[in-house]
Amino acid sequence: MDRSDLVVLTLRSGVDHAVGDGYAAGMENLAYVVGDRATGEALLVDPSWDPAGVAAAAGRAGLRVTGVIATHDHPDHVGGSLFGLPVPGVADLPGPLPVHVHRAEADRLARRTGLPAAAIVPHDHEDEFRLGTVRIRVLHTPGHSPGGACWLVDEAHLFTGDTLFVDGCGRVDLPGSEPDALFRSLHDVLLPLPDGVVVHPGHDYGGREATLGDLKRSNPYLAAPDLATWRALMGT
Repeated sequence: MDRSDLVVLTLRSGVDHAVGDGYAAGMENLAYVVGDRATGEALLVDPSWDPAGVAAAAGRAGLRVTGVIATHDHPDHVGGSLFGLPVPGVADLPGPLPVHVHRAEADRLARRTGLPAAAIVPHDHEDEFRLGTVRIRVLHTPGHSPGGACWLVDEAHLFTGDTLFVDGCGRVDLPGSEPDALFRSLHDVLLPLPDGVVVHPGHDYGGREATLGDLKRSNPYLAAPDLATWRALMGT
């Protein structure tokens, strides 16, 4: 496709949407609109805290929301109960819209959000699908959660959720987390990608985006050469 047709909008919770919500601002979640100008279609990535506000950003850009990508099932990304706090999310969008998620997270997502099974589109590692003329490739990157995935858009933009941040990586002390699996996800799945790929993380921890090449040089979690170094970094 003509890269000029690809639209990527970044929205930080408490700043660009969910304005005035102190909890949303404190979590520093990043939601995204990925759109194709050629067809006018858009997907929302992790539209939590204020899903209507994220969808409205797509509308202001002249795009029609046709679905959602869920990087993983944690409530600050998809909605649900966060330590007893109700967080709006994917189930609050009209439709319901189809929600793309890795297969290992599909049942967890349904339980977490109340989405009907028919609305959930499960994917496996290296699956591909299209948003209009935009190609999206699914990369299973477990470790922070069993079905955590990164979503590679047009081989140029990588939406990493809580797998990788600009200045860090996801926690591995939560139910379903596995420290060594996250090392393998970073080392075996993400490191081989081209340096020019732009990383769009799930939280504004150290920045809203960076090239993968920059993170290979600056992020010690991504650069850990072996499991022993990784375990020392993670304190496991």
